[in-house]
Amino acid sequence: MAAKKASETFSKSMIEDMHKWGCLKQTGVSLRYMMEFGSKPNERNLLISAQFLHKELPIRIARRAIELENLPYGLSHKPAVLKVRDWYLDSFRDLRTFPDIKNMNDEKTFTDMIKAIKVRHNNVVPTMALGVQQLKKGMDPKIVYEDLDEIHQFLDRFYMSRIGIRMLIGQHVELHNPHPAPHCVGYIDTKMSPVEVARNASEDARSICCREYGSAPDVHIYGDPDFTFPYVPAHLHLMVFELVKNSLRAVQERCVDSDKVTPPVRIIVADGLEDVTIKVSDEGGGIARSGLPKIFTYLYSTARNPLDEDADVGVSDNVTMAGYGYGLPICRLYARYFGGDLQIISMEGYALRVGNLLSLLSILHMVGF
Repeated sequence: MAAKKASETFSKSMIEDMHKWGCLKQTGVSLRYMMEFGSKPNERNLLISAQFLHKELPIRIARRAIELENLPYGLSHKPAVLKVRDWYLDSFRDLRTFPDIKNMNDEKTFTDMIKAIKVRHNNVVPTMALGVQQLKKGMDPKIVYEDLDEIHQFLDRFYMSRIGIRMLIGQHVELHNPHPAPHCVGYIDTKMSPVEVARNASEDARSICCREYGSAPDVHIYGDPDFTFPYVPAHLHLMVFELVKNSLRAVQERCVDSDKVTPPVRIIVADGLEDVTIKVSDEGGGIARSGLPKIFTYLYSTARNPLDEDADVGVSDNVTMAGYGYGLPICRLYARYFGGDLQIISMEGYALRVGNLLSLLSILHMVGF
């Protein structure tokens, strides 16, 4: 079945409207502003927030939908990418056909709609990864993937924008929670313990590893459990989960035929004067020097490709240990979203992953402390 262009599925007026909104300037929202504004989730603030999102979300979604139509190397025509494109177009149409928000009844209906939009886009990352793998299967194997700058730059923009969109929607929706967790302002925990988040993320990663291999290395965490700072726990959980999952896989596969005791994965949480650094280290053999330039590209993975098993299957809800090649680049984007970074230092024969997850000075400045 031939892939349909957006103009064949959606009305001409909607496509024109999308291009008009895609040219408008989006408005940045800082962590500090979200914390201050969300600290008083009264009806007036919820109404203002909904009215802002009613105008802001179409701009951000339109930009991504336009880009999805014009990707190089035929990526726009891959079935998985077309599916993602249609999700963005459906969401743009839902937002643009929603009437002006004038009262709390309108606000409640709007909140339910953007909550549904967030759910609609839950599988965007793995589906886009599937599209990239579909592209990769048809490529000349001699192509140097890190040289495909247009695709990498697009995916960085696309995924970073998605983080922002989901943060805005999630923050607004969570402000309706009648029983928020202690110290939480929407998605933001003003007293988040990185040690506690690392512990939860590690247990989740070990569960996936046990499901895949039948066992999992231990994870040892070092740091002050009473140390806290303002951050989004879901973001930190995702980053630590991906890093630990990579380490567990490397250790497990290296020691599968060994009689020696499986070495643990180690996590160190360091609260310095300027940075909060989380270091994840393992003895999984490291990455060869020739592979290091590729680890932050979206067309590279050291793991077996899930598509090799069945290239036509849809995206499953199950989490796999590895294979699509987007874990590390996505983690780095989450780290950079609030001013941090992710670095990989590899000693072939050992391994060391360092997640400098955020600049504390930058965060403190944003939250106004």
